[in-house]
Amino acid sequence: MTKLSVNINKVATIRNARGNNLPNLVQVAKDCEKFGAQGITIHPRPDERHITYQDVYDLKPNVTTEFNIEGFPNTSFIKLVLDVKPEQVTLVPDPPGVLTSNAGWDTLKQKDFLKEVITEFKSAGIRTSIFVDTEIQNIENSVDTGTDRIEFYTGPYADNFNKNKAEAIAPFIKAAQLAQNLGLELNAGHDLNLENLNYFKEHVNGLLEVSIGHALICDALYYGLENTIQKYLNCLK
Repeated sequence: MTKLSVNINKVATIRNARGNNLPNLVQVAKDCEKFGAQGITIHPRPDERHITYQDVYDLKPNVTTEFNIEGFPNTSFIKLVLDVKPEQVTLVPDPPGVLTSNAGWDTLKQKDFLKEVITEFKSAGIRTSIFVDTEIQNIENSVDTGTDRIEFYTGPYADNFNKNKAEAIAPFIKAAQLAQNLGLELNAGHDLNLENLNYFKEHVNGLLEVSIGHALICDALYYGLENTIQKYLNCLK
């Protein structure tokens, strides 16, 4: 079964809107795990507009499943990850101030940079993943970075899902086959939801993990957090 990692950034956004501790981020993470989530994902950004660096330290001793920290590997992010030592770090090419992740790495241009960072994380015993699109060159060059996994940026799939499912999924099927042939493990994330998740999982072989935040938290407003997590888990069975 593909694992579900719940991205709790949006919970922190709600909390920060009032400047107090409601909702309690640590408690939400614990509840996600209690309700069946197999991982917790966070994406601290330099402006700390949702997840703060202190949140990362607070969450580490409380997350009992897989702790996955996403982000752009600047100096402060690298230090944070090495301090906390999560089970997985996912490197994302986010420039400062970007609203949300919207592209994968150019693994040819950034190969040396990624290799240096990944080597440092892996030396600390942290599994690494890098955010990529379905371009064949970016998949092939990922191997040379030394990463353990790649995480497919699934925004284009979500955008085109209701127009033509088969066309939307086709590049991911091809890219997944190539990645597995090259010895890369597979994660996926971005705009996956209750409507498109099962179709993606059924057609992309070897998918180990999805991280889902925005859609899941939106659904929880209607279904409740426990019921929502169960719905997403059912999509992955």
